Amino acid sequence: MTMVWVVYDVADDKVRSRIARACLNKGLYRVQKSVFLGTLNANGCDSLALECEALIDPDVDSVYIFPMDSASFKQVKLLGQAFDKKLVSDEVLTKFF
Repeated sequence: MTMVWVVYDVADDKVRSRIARACLNKGLYRVQKSVFLGTLNANGCDSLALECEALIDPDVDSVYIFPMDSASFKQVKLLGQAFDKKLVSDEVLTKFF
């Protein structure tokens, strides 16, 4: 399993909601409105990429899926209100920090 960040900028509200639902269905946790974090295996990552690709308009939308090893994640600097604690479970915060 690999830790992944999913970050997106999507113009259409319905498409944006479908992408968020796809992330949640893969077990990712919402960190901000258009940012998700969690762990996926290679198949899950590829599957999510294909789902998002089928939903977006590539001329105006963007979806980034960033894999990150745990050593690199532990070096992430969080400033200010980095996570909305209502959106991210304690399990995720404990697992990653």
